Amino acid sequence: MSTGARRKPAAARVPAPVAALPSAVGSAVLERELDWFEGVLQARLTQYFREAGADRAGAVAPPPPLPAGNGPSHGADRGYASLVNELALGTEERLVLMLALVPHLRPQALDLLFVRNKNLDRGFTEFGGCKGRTHGGFLPTAETAAFVLAGDDLARRLAVFRLFDEDAVLRRSGLIRIETEATGEPALAAALVCSPELVARATTGERHKPDFGPGFPARRITTGLGWSDLVLAPEVQDEVQTILTWIEHGAALLRDWGLQQAVKPGWRSLFHGPPGTGKTLTATLLGQAVGADVYRIDLSMVVSKYIGETEKNLAGVFDQAQHRHWILFFDEADALFGKRTSTSSSNDRYANQEVSYLLQRVEDFPGTVILASNLKGNIDEAFARRFQSIVYFPMPDAEQRLQLWRGLLSRPERVHVDVDLPALAEAHELSGGAIANVVRHGAVTALRAGRTRITALDLRQGVARELRKEGRTV
Repeated sequence: MSTGARRKPAAARVPAPVAALPSAVGSAVLERELDWFEGVLQARLTQYFREAGADRAGAVAPPPPLPAGNGPSHGADRGYASLVNELALGTEERLVLMLALVPHLRPQALDLLFVRNKNLDRGFTEFGGCKGRTHGGFLPTAETAAFVLAGDDLARRLAVFRLFDEDAVLRRSGLIRIETEATGEPALAAALVCSPELVARATTGERHKPDFGPGFPARRITTGLGWSDLVLAPEVQDEVQTILTWIEHGAALLRDWGLQQAVKPGWRSLFHGPPGTGKTLTATLLGQAVGADVYRIDLSMVVSKYIGETEKNLAGVFDQAQHRHWILFFDEADALFGKRTSTSSSNDRYANQEVSYLLQRVEDFPGTVILASNLKGNIDEAFARRFQSIVYFPMPDAEQRLQLWRGLLSRPERVHVDVDLPALAEAHELSGGAIANVVRHGAVTALRAGRTRITALDLRQGVARELRKEGRTV
């Protein structure tokens, strides 16, 4: 045992303060909304467990006021408040919305519903709820919403059913889904599920941007280019401007001109022409001009080898696009919307049924759908008649090609003096996409050679490569 002097204990290490979350993530509005929900739930349970004969279905307390207009400046609060204000949600809808969100925001608030029925040694049927695969908390069902809103008041319970109709605001907006795992179950036994959009708006204040994958066969496309970079013939520009005008003013036109009964909402357009002539860029710029996301449908994933899967794969894309005002862009659409096959087998009949279903979804879609094809003749004639516009994107002429060359090689210090752009434009019939590939090849070739300028030889070699792709020679 040591007999030396006792050492002073080392000073406790004080942990560094945790950096505050960015102010963009606000929570004051959500805190009040969650507190209101917990108060309503506690009041409902207190009322429900009163003695028989007492008032066990008291009215729901009104929700806290929300900021007017665009709401608070902070992310999550702004997202939630603007959502409620946009949809003009009433007390019942806000309560259901918050019930769906509670497992994401304050999951312990629903632990009260785990109370067991002592007479049956199990949970209370009237509380609803379901089990998650990994989540240990209480997951609400539509039955849970009915209990919180109505207690055991049958008249109020019947009114709850209307909140979950397909045309009710919460379902119509796509914010919540009710999901059941088995047929024949009571309607209110369905799980109350938040859409990814609702979770994103309520947690970050941002709109959800779905990712490409097996369950979502579409990819959001963007561009850093502008209208000045798009070189089109005047007649094509005029057609594109017509589409843009409809996207911006179509709803008002139908309403103010009294055309709702005679004219369907939405716009369906076919873009056809050789590859690289600006079809995809035009679709992307239309979305950019009106602040709408553009989603390109990956037809290789949509056209499933399993009968019946095509319909399911696309349904989610159409549903989200309708709620969120996306522009849908079907690239190489003739693979899906081409001429229907003769029904020589049961598979052919199923395939034709799926094509018919998809054509109907496109025709009924109230937004903007653009189908792109290299050959107009590949599109079913019966469906072609349903387009509001059919726009041909031709190969650029010499003047347009010169404009493209000059736009891509706009920095003189990167172009050798031996490059003659007017001569290139006159000599070689190339699309805008092909010209971009030539310039890319020229830049890479110059860099590999240790040069800072693209030469005429670099560009001639690039032109030859592009022509070989198409089976042509210089």
